[in-house]
Order: sequence, then structure tokens, then C-alpha cells
Amino acid sequence: MKILSIQSAVAYGHVGNSAAVFPLQRIGVDVLPVNTVNFSNHTGYGSWGGPLIAPDDVRAVISGVEDRGVFGQIDAILSGYQGGEGIGEVIIDAVSRVKAANPDALYTCDPVMGNAKSGCFVAPAIPELLRERVVPVADIITPNQFELGFLTETSPDSLESTLASVDAAFAMGPRIALVTSVERPDRDEGTIEMLAVDQAGAWLVTTPYLPFKANGSGDVTAALFTAHYVATGSAKDALERTASSVFDLLKLTLESGERELQLIEAQEFYANPRLQFTARQVR
Repeated sequence: MKILSIQSAVAYGHVGNSAAVFPLQRIGVDVLPVNTVNFSNHTGYGSWGGPLIAPDDVRAVISGVEDRGVFGQIDAILSGYQGGEGIGEVIIDAVSRVKAANPDALYTCDPVMGNAKSGCFVAPAIPELLRERVVPVADIITPNQFELGFLTETSPDSLESTLASVDAAFAMGPRIALVTSVERPDRDEGTIEMLAVDQAGAWLVTTPYLPFKANGSGDVTAALFTAHYVATGSAKDALERTASSVFDLLKLTLESGERELQLIEAQEFYANPRLQFTARQVR
């Protein structure tokens, strides 16, 4: 399996491609990383060094890859945090060119905008760009519950309203969704959920809630779900494998006392997920 991953990169820590590439490689995926920023660290620290990479430069890297004749071998395209406004059009163009070479390739858009606690933390133009231009060409989307509401201009909170919001997103173009950080009022105390939906149905997985913020965990989640879905064609299987791996990564990170994901230390959890959580069908 080959995945073209167009995301940010950092030297210190693990977000964007610096979070997604190694777990994918550890499960046997050949990753072609294209970086959209080259920062010293993620912006949550409040200061960082390094450049946004100009859209034309990102496009040139992608064109160089295309010149090697490998677009027909790419099984999926993955995009995440978009540092600048012009990157969206570069991604859309790349998706079109890959799909021209391999019509079966899937495009996963992780529509990184913010979360329920922090609100939006991207440039003001990015949410509209995602909603109007990028999400409509995606096959798979992996928003958190807050981002799903922002994309669809809805307010998902219950399971029923979250499913309705997914349906609204599907009307925009995608056909597969993974919704993370699902917080419905009637869930068991001390838990958090993820919801996977495709044309075959909808599945919900419940895991213990771990009380800390882990930058990059969403990037790992989107990457693993994409790879497992491409491999199996099953939203349920991809959900269970992803939830298992990411929970153990987060638990290990919490126990370490470190701020950054313990991405390397958790590598066996990607290669051999424990499958300790069973997803239940909710539609």
C-alpha cells in the first residue's frame, strides 16, 4: 500500500507528517510524505521557528513525485493541517491527478480546524475553504465532533444529531466518515467515543477518557483509519484497530508524564493492536 501524505512537519515532537508517517510505516505502508510547513515544533507551544512552505513549492514536490510515474500505485491521499490558504488548491489538484492515474485511490481529508475546548485555531479563511472546496472532493473525512458541526453548520451533541450531521457531510461529497471526540450526554461517565460511518452502516466504539491534551493524536488516528479502511474496506474493522492503537499510544504517553506523544515507544501497538474495544452497530 502507498499513501501520499500532504501535511505539516515538525523537527521536535509529533504532529502532522511527523505523527502520521511512522505508524503507517510500522504497519507496512509505503508513505510518500509531502510537507506543507517545516516548523521546529507544533504551534501549541506559543513560539516556533521555521517556514510555511509556499504552495508552489509544495506543488513542485508533488509534480516531481508524479514525474517518477508512481501516481498509479498510490492507494490513498491524506491531508491534515493546512498552514496557508493556498495549500487547499494544491491538495485538490493532487487528488485529481492521482485519481486520474488510479481511479480506485481514496482521499482522506482530516479537516483540522479546532476543538470544542479551544474553538477554531486556524486562519479565518481555512474553515470556509475546507467546507466549500476541499471536503467535497474527499472520500473519507475524519473530523472531531466540533469540526463536523462547523463543516455542516449543525450542532451535533447526541448520537442521533451526530449521525444527522454525518449525513449532511455526505451530502457534500464524502462517503466515509470517522468522527472523533464524540461526547454525548448519555454516554457512560469517564468515557469518550468514536463513530465510523460508511454506506454499510454506522459503528460506535467507547474507550476510557484520558484526561490530557495530546497534540498529534488526531493525525495518527486519521492515518491509521485510512490505512486500515483501504486494507479491509470495513469501517468497523478500521475503527476497532484504530481505537485500540491510539488508546494505547495515549495511555503510554499519559503514564510517561511527557507532553509529546510517545510515538516510537508505542510502535508495537500499531503493528499488533490488542483489539480490546468492540464497536457496536448503531445504524
